[in-house]
This record gives sequence, structure tokens and C-alpha cells, in this order.
Amino acid sequence: MPVASHHRPGDAVPAGLDVPDAAAFRAAMGRFPTGVTMLTQGSGDATTAMTLNSLVSVSLDPLLVLVSVKGKGRIRPRIVRAGSFAVNLLGQHHQDLALDFARPDRPVGAAAMARLAAVAGGTGNAVMPSATAALECLLHAEVEAGDHVLLIGRVATIHTGDPGTPPLVFHRGGFTRLAHTEELP
Repeated sequence: MPVASHHRPGDAVPAGLDVPDAAAFRAAMGRFPTGVTMLTQGSGDATTAMTLNSLVSVSLDPLLVLVSVKGKGRIRPRIVRAGSFAVNLLGQHHQDLALDFARPDRPVGAAAMARLAAVAGGTGNAVMPSATAALECLLHAEVEAGDHVLLIGRVATIHTGDPGTPPLVFHRGGFTRLAHTEELP
């Protein structure tokens, strides 16, 4: 594995390296388990929500998280206009919600609020009291990255749910559960 790269964005792939296709990339990334979240913007009749598994903790000072959304998707312009969003961390009991909000014809507006059993948070975005945790964020930066945009949010409020709720985990193209074993030292 290379230690450092001297390639700049936009450089061609070096000769001798095969460029993987999207299917191979998807299969490789499917081997990496991720948590599942519900990204929301707005509340009440203005609610937009989508299932998301690209959440990264970026910084502790300031508190920053990163989510990745389709550049041409419908939630991005709303987040940019409003300057805020919320990320609700889903528990195992939210599997049906995750499936519903992963579809293109997912609920919006008051129907989304009701389906999520959400309330309006301090930033005006839908927060799910049943989530294992929810982060209300102010948009800090956005970075174009291929066909997606990385949205970096400054955490303004943290809501915590039941700490004993097992997380919803996605791995190899489906939902799975964590095995409860002894914690590592």
C-alpha cells in the first residue's frame, strides 16, 4: 500500500493500474459496515428526509460532521438555502423507515414528519425522538466530489436517545446486527 501520493485531483490514473468499475467499487465498499442515519432538512409541511449511511465525524474543535449527498439530488439545494440540516442516527427498530426513505418516492412534507414521528428541532429541522442520537447542524462548508457533494456541518445541538438501543447497521448490501461481545480494552 502506498504511503504517499503525488497525484493531484484530475490527474490521470498512472499507467499499469486498472481503473475499477462502479460495480467493483460498490462490492468492495459493501465489505465495510456502516451505520444508517436519516438526513432531514426542514420540518412540518417543508420536511425532506432521506436514508444516508455516509456520516463521518470530522473535528472536535469545532464539532464538525460530514455527510455525502448526490450533487443533483433534491435535498442538497434545500440544505444550502436553509444553511442547516439534522442527522438522526437510526436504531435496529428503524429498518422499515430506512427502507421507506431510501426510495425515490419517499414521503415528504407532513407525511414525512408523521412517518418519522419527528418533531421540529431548534434549527427548524426534523428530529426523531426515537433515534439513538440526533445532530442538528449548521452548514459549515460544501465540497464537490465527483457526482456527490460533501456537506460539512457544525454541530449546534445533540439529542441523545436510549443508550441501550442497538444501532442499525448496513453491510454487504443488507441490514445486519452487531454481535454483543466483550468490549476490547
